[in-house]
Amino acid sequence: MFKLGVTGGIGSGKTSVCRVFEVLNIPVFSADRVASEIMETDNSIIDGINTIAGRNLYLNGKLDRPALSKLIFNDRERLGKVNSLVHPAVFRAFTHWVSLQTSPYVIMEAAILFESGASRLVDKIATIVAPEEERINRIIQRSLLSREQIAERMRNQVDDAERAKHSDFIINNSENDMIIPVIIKIHSEIINTINTQI
Repeated sequence: MFKLGVTGGIGSGKTSVCRVFEVLNIPVFSADRVASEIMETDNSIIDGINTIAGRNLYLNGKLDRPALSKLIFNDRERLGKVNSLVHPAVFRAFTHWVSLQTSPYVIMEAAILFESGASRLVDKIATIVAPEEERINRIIQRSLLSREQIAERMRNQVDDAERAKHSDFIINNSENDMIIPVIIKIHSEIINTINTQI
């Protein structure tokens, strides 16, 4: 099964791009959403997170995400430990999910596709880029984060230029760009690649 990785910085528009692929009947695995679910439901991960935190972060039966963020945000060692717990579980979930699909190809959407090592699980990569100011405005509209918090998160992610260097496709998603024709072109190219391999 051919796998396309879709990535981009916070606020770049990954969800909008993936919705277009879904209209084309290409299933999308959201690595971020699955990671969130696993951190709430997998007992071995829950125990591991509590061990790393040194206290119970699930007092109400749900993960106290602000407390976890505070613990790992400026602590690279702790962040690495949490990632080494969660990422392999997400990869296993992806592999299982792929085995159930019947479409020509599938998509893994992941904000940290490169940083997590998920880029090794896919055949091609599409990176979504957008001007920083537009990204900030999108995030402000949909979340409670301040400009400073958004800027901090952007600094902690790989930048667009670095992502683009390792990508097969670039999707420009500023307000002036038409993303649908670009996505249809990528879709056609992948279908052609698959057909020539059969």
